Order: sequence, then structure tokens, then C-alpha cells
Amino acid sequence: MRKIFPITFLVILLLGSFGFASAQENKIEVNFFYSQTCPHCAAEKEFLSNLQEGYPQVEIKQYEVIYDQDNQKILKDFYERYKVPENDQGWVPVTFTPTKYFIGFNDDIGKQIENCLAECINGGAGTTQQEIQIPIIGKIDVSKVSLPLLTMILGTLDGFNPCAMWVLVILVSLLLTLKSRKKIALVGGTFIFAEGFLYFLFMTAWLNAFLAMKYVFWIRILIGVFGIVFGILRIKDFVLWKPGVCKVVDHSKSEEKLLERMKNVLKPAAVPTTILGVIALAFSVNLVEFFCSAGFPTLYTQILALQDVGRLQYYLYLIFYNFFYMLDDFVVFGFAFVTLNRFGFSDKYNRYSTLVAGLLILILGLLLIFKPNLLMFV
Repeated sequence: MRKIFPITFLVILLLGSFGFASAQENKIEVNFFYSQTCPHCAAEKEFLSNLQEGYPQVEIKQYEVIYDQDNQKILKDFYERYKVPENDQGWVPVTFTPTKYFIGFNDDIGKQIENCLAECINGGAGTTQQEIQIPIIGKIDVSKVSLPLLTMILGTLDGFNPCAMWVLVILVSLLLTLKSRKKIALVGGTFIFAEGFLYFLFMTAWLNAFLAMKYVFWIRILIGVFGIVFGILRIKDFVLWKPGVCKVVDHSKSEEKLLERMKNVLKPAAVPTTILGVIALAFSVNLVEFFCSAGFPTLYTQILALQDVGRLQYYLYLIFYNFFYMLDDFVVFGFAFVTLNRFGFSDKYNRYSTLVAGLLILILGLLLIFKPNLLMFV
């Protein structure tokens, strides 16, 4: 009980202090420009009034643009912001939602507007403050965080985790006994390429699954809950820290099996056999690391699926993520190749990297559930 109390206190403190700088409710803003003499405008006015009753999150702002010059200037700003072609300008009614604009009105356009607003509500798009309050760190303006920056941060933290490190350091230690840079380059290079490629394939499968269910509301909620639970467990590991490397495989047969496979790979053999053995080893390591650090790739692929980008860009972001995920491998193997010495990590590093990972995963889980619009960068 004495050990559980500080964990409970820390989680309550974290959840209690994780607040948004604005208490403003997330509103979906609709800007409606009309003419008093336009029958289609009158029909849409009635439609929007009825729509607002069914969607209390929707806030409708109306602008008469024939007799009001100030409203004409506002409309011109919206044309520029939404990049409306010149041949589509000057018509009424015109309606601007958070993600799309609609010119004219009929039953079909009414359905499109309602579907667009439903997607905005389920996806969390709206008008809200972009500042969040994070314990210890303070206020952060999320609007200044770009998707490439988030990709770089999550990929790097995903790679620099204890479960990834222990396999890497042990493999390097075994390689150094060979005193051969050629062997280190062959085994280490193959291992890095295979591990990165397999991790990319895993994340591609997750991304495509999330894209197929992009508009399923409860998928985002489930991933958010997973992030919260996973983050709390990592924070618990920090509070109840016991010296060791990977909490997933320590004191189990998994560690012995991986060590045995490493030794078999390094036994004298033909080059093709060695390469195949290294690829099999990289596959085993990926499975172990996914159990240990599943929080980052799961949350990242869900966040990436929320972005409105092209298919090619999704995969380019995954490649970008995997480059930073493999950054620790480049550092460790590069150091070993040049100096023929082992590059190690202290237990203090392992403990505090666990805390940082836990806090970030917990925050991302909370954002996915309560403020997903803050994670929509594109």
C-alpha cells in the first residue's frame, strides 16, 4: 500500500493539473453569408436553425452582404482564407464550415453541410484555445507544434527506450569480441536495415487499419484510453523503479532466447546464412520492442490517420518517423564501428526515459479523447 499511494497521488496530480488554458467549450463555427431578397438564403436560414437544435455544439454566425459593406469585407477575407476561385465569388448563399465551403443551397447541399459538421464534431475540429497546461512544464502552445516536429520527437523517444537499448547494447558487446570492423558493418548494417524496415511494415499496417476506420468515433476513443493506461503504467515503472533494463523481458525466457540467437548469428558461417540470421533476429527484437513501447507507434499512427494529407505523404511521414526511431542504432553502431568500444546507457537514463515516455503517452492519450483537434496539423 505504501508503494501504491505515491503512484495514485502522482496520477491524480497529473490528471488534475492537465488543464486547458481556456475553459471554452469546443464549438463548431459556421459562417453564413446571405441576402435578404434571396429565396435560397431564406431556405438555408431555416435549415441552419433546425440544424443547430440537433447539434448544440454548432455556433452559426450570419452576415448580410448586400447592404452591409463591413460584412462584404469579412466575406472577402473568407474567400482568401478558403482559396475560393474568382468565378465562384459573389454568389449567395455561401457557407463556411471549419473544413469546407458551400455555395448555393438545396436539399443535397444541406445534407453535405450536415455530414461535414458531423465529421467535424466526431473528429474534434472546432474553435478552441491551442494552449494546454502540462504539470511541471507549464503552458504549451500546441498550435506551434507541427506534424514533422511531433514525428521527430515521438520517433526519437520511441527509439531511445530501455527495451530497444538492452538488445542493441548486448549485440554490440558480442560483436566487439570479434574485433572485426567488417563483421560489425555486415551484421550491424543488416540488423539496422532489417529492424527499421520491419518496424515500418508494422506501422504501415496499423496506419492503414486506422485510415479504414478514420471516421469511426470509438476507435479514436479506444486508442486514447490505451494511451492513458499505457502512460500510467510507464509512470508506475518510474515510481516503483527496480534496477534492470527491460521490464517486459527481464527475468523471463525471452531474454535467454534472444541472447542464444545472437550468439548463433555470430558463429562462423556463410555470408547468406549470417544475413538471414540477422534478419530473423531483427524480427524477434521488433516483437519484443512492440510489447515494451507499443504506446508510441499506436498513438502516432492514429494521429497520422487524422491528418488530411495524400497517400504518399502518409508513408513519407512513416519513413521520417522510422529514421528518428533508428537514430539510437546509428549512434551506438557508429561509435562501436569507429572505436571498437561499447557505448552503454546508465540505469538512471533508463529510469528517466521511462518517465518522459509515460508522461508524453499519457498526454497524447488525453488529447485524442478530449481535444483531438489539437492533433490535427494539416
